[in-house]
Amino acid sequence: MSFADRIEAAVRRAMEQGQIPGAVILIGRGAEVLYQGAIGSRMLVPETRPMEIDTVFDMASVTKPVATATAVMQLVEAGEISLRDPVSRFLPQFAGEDRQEATIRHLLTHSSGIPAYKNYLHIFGPEVPASQRRPRVVEDICGLPLEFAPGTGFTYTCLGYILLASIVETVSGTALDRLCSQRVFAPLCMRDTGFCPSESLLARCAATEPLPEGVLVGVVHDENARYLGGVGGNAGLFSTAADLSRYMQAFLGGGTLGEARILSPATIALMTTPQSQVPDGIRSIGWDIDSAYTPQVRGELAPRDTIGHSGYTGTSIWADAKTGAYTIILTNRVHLGRDKDVSALRREVANIAASELYREPTIRMRYRSHTPVLTGLDVAAARGFSELAGKRIGLVTNHTGIDRERRHILDLLLQATEVTVGAILSPEHGFAGLLDELVPSGEHESGLPIHSLYGETQSPTPQMLQGLDALVYDIADVGVRFYTYTTTMTLCMKAAAEAGIGFVVLDRPNPINAVDIEGPVLDKPYNVLSSWHPVPLRHGLTSGELARWSVDQYDIACDLTVVQCRGYKRRMWFDDMGLPWVNPSPNMRNLKQAILYPAVGTLESTNISVGRGTDTPFELFGAPWMDGDRLARRLNDLEMPGLSFVPIQFTPDTREFAGELCHGVYVMLEDRRLLRPVEAAVRIALVLRELWPDVFKYEKLHHLLGSQAAVEAIGALRSAEEIVAGWDEGIEAYRQRRSGCLLYG
Repeated sequence: MSFADRIEAAVRRAMEQGQIPGAVILIGRGAEVLYQGAIGSRMLVPETRPMEIDTVFDMASVTKPVATATAVMQLVEAGEISLRDPVSRFLPQFAGEDRQEATIRHLLTHSSGIPAYKNYLHIFGPEVPASQRRPRVVEDICGLPLEFAPGTGFTYTCLGYILLASIVETVSGTALDRLCSQRVFAPLCMRDTGFCPSESLLARCAATEPLPEGVLVGVVHDENARYLGGVGGNAGLFSTAADLSRYMQAFLGGGTLGEARILSPATIALMTTPQSQVPDGIRSIGWDIDSAYTPQVRGELAPRDTIGHSGYTGTSIWADAKTGAYTIILTNRVHLGRDKDVSALRREVANIAASELYREPTIRMRYRSHTPVLTGLDVAAARGFSELAGKRIGLVTNHTGIDRERRHILDLLLQATEVTVGAILSPEHGFAGLLDELVPSGEHESGLPIHSLYGETQSPTPQMLQGLDALVYDIADVGVRFYTYTTTMTLCMKAAAEAGIGFVVLDRPNPINAVDIEGPVLDKPYNVLSSWHPVPLRHGLTSGELARWSVDQYDIACDLTVVQCRGYKRRMWFDDMGLPWVNPSPNMRNLKQAILYPAVGTLESTNISVGRGTDTPFELFGAPWMDGDRLARRLNDLEMPGLSFVPIQFTPDTREFAGELCHGVYVMLEDRRLLRPVEAAVRIALVLRELWPDVFKYEKLHHLLGSQAAVEAIGALRSAEEIVAGWDEGIEAYRQRRSGCLLYG
């Protein structure tokens, strides 16, 4: 059977099973249409009308990414709102409980805690005047009890997107439907797309649910959107396969189609990578990546890092930002009843499409299987914490100390009958991982003292360790020398040795793989947390392995136990492990930022902003004195493996240049396997030194790069190849020293 025959056979099976009256399907890659077809009927009641290629569908929740999220991100690009803005800034009535913590990002990623749905058409009824309906609905949503604290859970919520529509109107002064028409659909020539279809489109609309008052045709099916005049934010959009194809071409093409530009490449990158990774809900901005809804739309064959969304009426889109491929499935399944299920059809078409779209071996290599990995905490908990039986311990941890089920180590230990927790010791950013400043000591809600190791002292005092039998360390690291947690670990090991107590590391994987080693070995320890270990900048160790290395390096006479991970291989990246992500620190928000951290983070000791105080730290950099266009051209001319650069403007609200407009570049991660991030940092520094020799303060690079010789070579504008070659001898000696400390193959 041909590709087209297999798709059409799948649709006809769904029709024969009584699940749909018909469908329009379009599968493409960039401007190339691989399949387009219309099968069956767009209406069966009260009369039969055939499905046509240009049939207009009620898109239901596909409205969320295509209309609402796009409009919100246009306002973010314009600087009118920020993803970190609290919802209460725009809706003051959204107050009390934990609501003040909910942000625009939380609404976009369904992690706000707002409940899923209420039927306001039935609750308030038609007697409420049209002009009062939206204020009444918004007021009611703002008063609903949250299901969880913002950012800690996932509930797919239509109500949150109704709030977003109101915020768009409040900020822009334009209703969502008009704003999308002016700024998205008209520029992309999506002539059949919009809210509340005109009379001229009604004859082409697919019929949805038959109601006592008649069959819905060209009237939004969602009750809340219908109650709000057809524009809900959660639903209400009508479109065709051809128009959606134009949108996806623009979206997957860096925000541009022809002369029209709807979003910047930086925004597209944000909207196609994980922005919320709470249990059961890995979401980007507006789009689904991996949740309970994903398998039926993505199928089994498409890569896990693709995006998509489905709609209640029977619509769906799935797309791959790396290849520009997309699958659009449009049905009107509710025309046959709300109990009709198109999940099997979506899955089957997705698999057929993937078998055609990912035929190239080089593309197939992008697939990543999620091998179950158990952290040291998972292993220790499964054994009932036998290593700690009968001991009173001090727990060195923070918010990252969670198991596969996101249960925190403290909660697990407090439930363990054979272990007593006597104190908590917290690293930089504090026990909750929220502070970006010196951290005071305090008390946990359990009554346990929390001793700060990032305040008056950076090493445990004898008083902190009094009465303890061991220290237990469980903190996620990012595999970079100047990330401070492993220095805190070493200082705790020294204190434990001096106190004559044991030290236990519950090991965790290196998220950016533990194979690649890069960068200069630190010239000498400088006795500050970020410049301590004489290791390459990217050291290629887990925390447990670095603890074993520290015993030899610093001659620490402590009783060290490392509880190893299971199922972990050195070559793995974090998204190969099937583990839940939690931000290791306030400005390390996703794996991409961790991968770029050795490149962009290394530059932070100079006089540029690396994005702290923005929504995308370590994914961009700039300064008021830079020319972003000139810089992007120069960096792209170097053709750095795995990277490309686009001009950007941003205004950080903290740290370097807070409140000032910065010009710079957004860093596009093209292929992490090819990337040499520390070499990239050197090449970037050389370009900045070349373009702005009197402004760029390269001398301060030594603090994080760790090599005075490399800094002097940058100042002399020597070649990157010469600078990088100067690290080889130190790296080879380091490899030999660390070989006896390795725990994983």
